[in-house]
Amino acid sequence: MQTEDLVIERMLIEPLNIELAEPFGIAIGTKYSIENVLVTLVLKNGISGYGEAAPLEPINGENQSTVLSTLDSCRDFIVGKSVSDYISISRTLKSVFRAQNTARCAVEMALLDAYTKFLKIPLYRFFGGVTRKIETDYTITIVTPDEARENATALNAKGYRILKTKVGKDLKGDVERLSAIMDGAPGCSVTVDANQGYTPTDAVRFIQELEKRNIRPLLFEQPVLKDDLYGMKYVKEHISVPVAADESVFSGTDAINVVRSGCADVINIKLMKSGIIEALDIAAIARNANIKLMIGCMLETKLGLGCSVHFAAGLGVFNYIDLDPHIDPALEAFDEGPDFAAPWYSLSDDRCGIGVRKK
Repeated sequence: MQTEDLVIERMLIEPLNIELAEPFGIAIGTKYSIENVLVTLVLKNGISGYGEAAPLEPINGENQSTVLSTLDSCRDFIVGKSVSDYISISRTLKSVFRAQNTARCAVEMALLDAYTKFLKIPLYRFFGGVTRKIETDYTITIVTPDEARENATALNAKGYRILKTKVGKDLKGDVERLSAIMDGAPGCSVTVDANQGYTPTDAVRFIQELEKRNIRPLLFEQPVLKDDLYGMKYVKEHISVPVAADESVFSGTDAINVVRSGCADVINIKLMKSGIIEALDIAAIARNANIKLMIGCMLETKLGLGCSVHFAAGLGVFNYIDLDPHIDPALEAFDEGPDFAAPWYSLSDDRCGIGVRKK
C-alpha cells in the first residue's frame, strides 16, 4: 500500500529513564532503574507510532548510548519511507546494524504501531488475532529465602499461579530460595532461569537437589553459557525438566542451530533480542521443529510490554508467558495499552495499534 498518508515525516528519539519498583537481580547483576529509548514516528497524516528499545548490555550487548547513536544514524534513511514498507526497512537495518537488535526492534515497533493505527486495527489482529487474553507469570529475583517466601505469598494472593525465579549465582542459595517460594505459595507452579549462570554439571545437580525436596519446575531456562549448545544438550539429556534456550537464540539462524543440536525443548523469544520481524521467523522455525515457545521480556515500559502482549496474543502459539510488569504505574511513561489485572492481560478492539498513550 503506497499512499502519501503513510509516509514518515519525522522521527523523534529520546531517552526513557524510569526507576524500577524494586531492584531486579539476576545471575549477571542487579538493575535499579531502566535506561531505555523511545522512538516516535510521525506520519504525514498526523498519526504517531511509538517504539521502545530496552537494552540490557550483559544480554544483548547494547546500552542506552549505543541505541541512541544507532537510531540517530539511521534517521535520514527512515524519514520519507512508508510504514507499509516495514519488512524492507527492517531488512535494510539488519544488514547495516547487525548487532543492534534492540534499536531495530524500536523502529519496527514504531512502524507497526503507526501502520495498524492507520489500518484502524489493534496490533494483535495484525499478528493473527488468535486470542484477546493471556496469562503471565511473575519473577522473583535473587533475594534472601525469607524475602522470596514473603514475595511468593503476596504474589499468590494477587492471583498469580506461576512464579519464576532467577538462579545461577549460588547453587545452595538457589535451592533454599526455591524451597522458600514453594513454602510461601504451595499452590503455585514455578519456573527457573539461570541466565547462563551454571556449568552443565552444576545445572544437573541443581535439579537433582530440587528433586530431593519434591520440587519439579515447569521449565529450566538457559542453564549454561549461550554458546555452549553441547553443554545445554547434556543438561537436557540428564534431567526430566524441559530446558529452554533464551540467550542462545537471537535470530532464525540461532534457532536452526538449536534445532539441529537438539539442545532444548523450548525457545524463549524476546522482541528485544531479535526484533519483531525476526521473531516471526524464530516462531515459525520452532513450531515446524516441534519445539515449544516461550515469550519473555527485558525491562520494558508499558509500551514494550504491550507490544509483546499483542505479539503473543496475536500468534497464540506460546506455551510459557513471562511478561510481568516491574514499573510502578505512577512512574510509567504511558497510559492505557493492554489492560492488566494480575495475572491476566486483556486486549480491546477499541484501541488501535499497541494502544498506549504517552503521558
